[in-house]
Amino acid sequence: MELLNAQTLSKLAGVKLRARAVVDGVLSGLHKSPHQGQSVEFAEHKEYAPGDEIRHLDWKAFGKFDKYYIKRFEHETNLQAIMVLDGSASMAYQSGPLSKLDVAKTLAGALAYLLVRQQDAAGLAVVTGERFSDLPARSAAGHLRVVLDELEGVGARGTTDLFGAADHLAERISRRSLIAVFSDLFDDRPEALKRILQLRARKNDLVVFQIIDPAEITFPFDDHTLFLSMEDERRIEVNPREIKKSYLEEFATFLEAVRSTCAEADVDYELVRTDERLDAVLLRFLARRQERRR
Repeated sequence: MELLNAQTLSKLAGVKLRARAVVDGVLSGLHKSPHQGQSVEFAEHKEYAPGDEIRHLDWKAFGKFDKYYIKRFEHETNLQAIMVLDGSASMAYQSGPLSKLDVAKTLAGALAYLLVRQQDAAGLAVVTGERFSDLPARSAAGHLRVVLDELEGVGARGTTDLFGAADHLAERISRRSLIAVFSDLFDDRPEALKRILQLRARKNDLVVFQIIDPAEITFPFDDHTLFLSMEDERRIEVNPREIKKSYLEEFATFLEAVRSTCAEADVDYELVRTDERLDAVLLRFLARRQERRR
């Protein structure tokens, strides 16, 4: 999986294939599962797959069938996780092989895959402008296909609405959950980010994946350019060389404000560029969470 970059992922059709490719990269990079279930009663065998706990290998079955099998157990679900996907129009922007929405959908799908694989419950909330769609969190293996199908159908439209997303989630989530937000966070309202971070104060475990295109960070424009807003009718025609310095300063200030605001709220924050290896992004995220548990 050494070539699992944006160019490679863009050649894979659909969220399912991309998410599976990212998961394969993550599993090959993990030494052990980052989360353990609570086994209470033996249920069945499954053939061993990379990433399974070797302490559950059934050596008697190996001696009989000459194959590795894992003992599976009935257990109470440890975690409910909700993937929150920003489907606003600005997420369609791309200067490279993948749009911000492509990356957000792939990361959300890959994280849901990992969660369901360890028998945790994964759900999905999609925010497109003022519209919201939900899939309840479930741990059944078949539910993953439903989540991935829903992600596949998400298109970018409308404005970024972190306020609405926060209020919607506060009403719908009835138990403590892991809430993973995938968004560029381009909400013009100053208090919008703090509103969604209030979900942490409700004892939820919150992580924010801020998805940014490299062109938004480097502003690689030289010729006279007409810039069009993707979420409203605003437009501006400028010489990029005249505004590049001030733009870069403003954007750096914006990113730092997001990072520091998340830190103050005790919320995990990951800045994700759309040209990054997405398996590396998830490995970085998982490693940080492991470090916090120690």
